[in-house]
Amino acid sequence: MDFTVIDTALVGKLLLLLLIGMGPKIALVPFLEKTHAFDTETKVRIGRQMVLIAVVTALILFATGALLMRLLHITGGAVAVAGGIILALIAIKMASGPTEKPHDDFAAPVDPDKLAVFPLAVPYLLNPVGITVIIIASGEVVSIASAILVTALILIVGAFDYLVFTNIDKLAKRMKPVTMIVSEVVFGILLTAVAVQLIVAGLGNLGIITPTAAH
Repeated sequence: MDFTVIDTALVGKLLLLLLIGMGPKIALVPFLEKTHAFDTETKVRIGRQMVLIAVVTALILFATGALLMRLLHITGGAVAVAGGIILALIAIKMASGPTEKPHDDFAAPVDPDKLAVFPLAVPYLLNPVGITVIIIASGEVVSIASAILVTALILIVGAFDYLVFTNIDKLAKRMKPVTMIVSEVVFGILLTAVAVQLIVAGLGNLGIITPTAAH
């Protein structure tokens, strides 16, 4: 990402990446599956905590990402490859369709607070794409304006997440199971492609391969 010129193309690209990387789509189905046994009030609390944790984590990563890369002697290319691999694992699971076992009413109770942190906040809401984009952006911002832009977009996406997950029961009633499954599989395939692109871009950045220009 080139932050030397802040224009509509940069804002649109960054917003799209953040919507993929910390938007509600990837976390939606896992959230519904893992909170099905809770009442509405608890679901809202879990959703609120999940979004807050994801946003705070994203802001911390943005503030410290460049420093972490320097301290650990890693490059943006290495971060992209690592993020792509982890994203591929998540995306392939999504593309494979539902594989969850039937809910066990006698299963051990889950702590809602722990559930909100892991796996819902990370790695589902703030997923490998988001982590990768934010860390790389941290090392590439060149001005206060570009830093404000990234911060503002993180907060905007976080606000959208908050709106979705604090009204999850209302939204769930409007969602048809078949539609959710189909969209999950399709999005999983698309995310697998994004993961491959991340890996290719990372390998290109590391000089291991020479990626061809996208058409």
